[in-house]
Amino acid sequence: MSSTATKSNGRGRPKVRPSVLGNRKPSARASAAEKEQDIYDAIVASVMGQRLKPGTKLPELALCELFGVGRSLVQKVLQRLAHDHVVQLRPNRGAIVAMPSPEEVGQLFEARRALEASVLPLVAERAARADYASLRRQLREEHKAMHRYAQTQWAGLASAFHLRLGELSGNPILYRYLSEIISRCSLVVALFQPPGNATCEHEEHVRVVDYLEQGNVRAAQREMKRHLIDLEHHIRLVEESTDQSLADILGLAAE
Repeated sequence: MSSTATKSNGRGRPKVRPSVLGNRKPSARASAAEKEQDIYDAIVASVMGQRLKPGTKLPELALCELFGVGRSLVQKVLQRLAHDHVVQLRPNRGAIVAMPSPEEVGQLFEARRALEASVLPLVAERAARADYASLRRQLREEHKAMHRYAQTQWAGLASAFHLRLGELSGNPILYRYLSEIISRCSLVVALFQPPGNATCEHEEHVRVVDYLEQGNVRAAQREMKRHLIDLEHHIRLVEESTDQSLADILGLAAE
């Protein structure tokens, strides 16, 4: 298990203040599917942007009022978010923004290390010169993005490098499992990794490609393992409170 740290400010989970909830509603012309996607996107964006903190309560009735939709639609969105590990559904207590335990984070990264170690030999065996050229272009774009975007946005771009390696493995089943676990890791990293690690992560990506192109699979695996261990060790699990209303956090407060 890593040295992933936990702490709490002792103030308990943030609570929504119903009196300050916004009343802006989606377009009346939007279909049910569009409204569902709008609500899903708004919550995910607020979580990934570190506005909705881990442990924040998401009452169904408050979401219904904010988005001007029925309870069944909100429940459907929360089920999707739970499936994607963005929220936790607690029986008889409602939904909260997911707060993974240190054990869960450790198991997640342990599984990811095993999957990525399996991907690299396949990439070395099957990738063509054009594939490496494509990886190099992607790394150049990654380097530019590192200086252009916030940490939470860059974390998503960095994940694209790992997904591309999964594609180059030529194994769609392996890629599917890797895609799911990278998605979960990206959420944890976006929420809990302090800023300032982007440069190191980019340089580690470059070295992995260097080793693969040289045919040195073991060195690539060692570099990838070190990279993922460092990524895990930078995570700090913190449950924070906020004085903002849910409407303000979601960008739906009345003007």
